[in-house]
Amino acid sequence: MIESLREGKNVKTKEVRFYICSAQANAEYLLNASRKHWGIENSLHWTLDVTFREDELRIRTEASAENYAIFRHIALNIIRKDSFKKASVKRKRQMAALDDEYRSVL
Repeated sequence: MIESLREGKNVKTKEVRFYICSAQANAEYLLNASRKHWGIENSLHWTLDVTFREDELRIRTEASAENYAIFRHIALNIIRKDSFKKASVKRKRQMAALDDEYRSVL
């Protein structure tokens, strides 16, 4: 069980999450494992979902879904490494789609 307290502008919320696990570990180890999991979820999967609308894709033939996922990861890595323009990942993706010069800098 993990209890989390989140504080917003005028709102405090307390969540209790339960996990089932067969590992024989202490609370600190399990807390760190949970934080690492959500860190990956928030930094990678959320970005892919928002920027590339990944959850809405309906690619299902053979290895197409896996191949497109690899291309999206490569594109995201290229966009994140870009220091030429200061913009959001979504905006950089739009600029790359519309501007040949910007794409050549990447």
